[in-house]
Amino acid sequence: MSGTDSGRPSLAVTGSTGWLGGLVARDLAGRGVAQRLLVRDLARAPELPSSVAAQCTYRDGVAARAALEGVETLFMVSAAENEDRLAEHRAFVDAAAAAGVRHVVYVSFFGAAPDATFTLARDHAATEEHLRASGMDWTFLRDNLYLEFMDQMVGDDGVIRGPAAEGRAAVVSHADIARVAAVVLLDPASHSGATYDLTGPESLTFAEMAETITDVTGRQVHFHDETLEEAYASRAVYGAPDWQVDAWVSTYTAVAAGELDGVSGDVERLTGRRPTSLREYLESRRDSR
Repeated sequence: MSGTDSGRPSLAVTGSTGWLGGLVARDLAGRGVAQRLLVRDLARAPELPSSVAAQCTYRDGVAARAALEGVETLFMVSAAENEDRLAEHRAFVDAAAAAGVRHVVYVSFFGAAPDATFTLARDHAATEEHLRASGMDWTFLRDNLYLEFMDQMVGDDGVIRGPAAEGRAAVVSHADIARVAAVVLLDPASHSGATYDLTGPESLTFAEMAETITDVTGRQVHFHDETLEEAYASRAVYGAPDWQVDAWVSTYTAVAAGELDGVSGDVERLTGRRPTSLREYLESRRDSR
């Protein structure tokens, strides 16, 4: 995937200024793969070997099509959460198809479905459907919750709050997702039409996650299973729009409904490495300080 069109690489990567896209871009650069980094701000584009930057946004179809000319394979990280994200995704997919992109590797969400409890998983399902109808080849990477965010859910008082009950989530690391993405991008044809569920090695309740955080960090953390009324009330102080509060709360209710439970072997099967557990991640971060 290191071919070029008029000096521009035929592999394009979005999100390189962010956490997940940045890991993918650096992984590919370390392998000597040429890539075109699609960014909103050229000044923020990472400087990587064999890479060039092109400026566009998902919502600007004209700029996106120009930035994607000559691209054969596109790694598409979902847009920043906002009320119009699905419209942005559709516009970008349309621009990619118009530019002649052949294959899109899309970062979706575990259990994406039109009737998913987690509201944003419905947007991912609609984006997947738009890609299926686009005429381009596709591969979907359906990530579970990011394990890096688990200890960030802890309030200042040491409490994780949400209506998750005894539900479980198979949280997965950015690094494991990025490794899978690199494998797929290096040989996209072998993964055409595939949907991969990317999870960690175990499914945990929030109470178990709190216990793990306590055990590794020494900070006393526990989980409070809120009612729906408590969940909306405790988040009202942030003054966020309704769609965002719904997304926050439904993250937990999706777990309660069992929609994020279930360990997949896809990470290890594709990368040859067992995915990182929450405990291993926290221990590694603690020991590196």
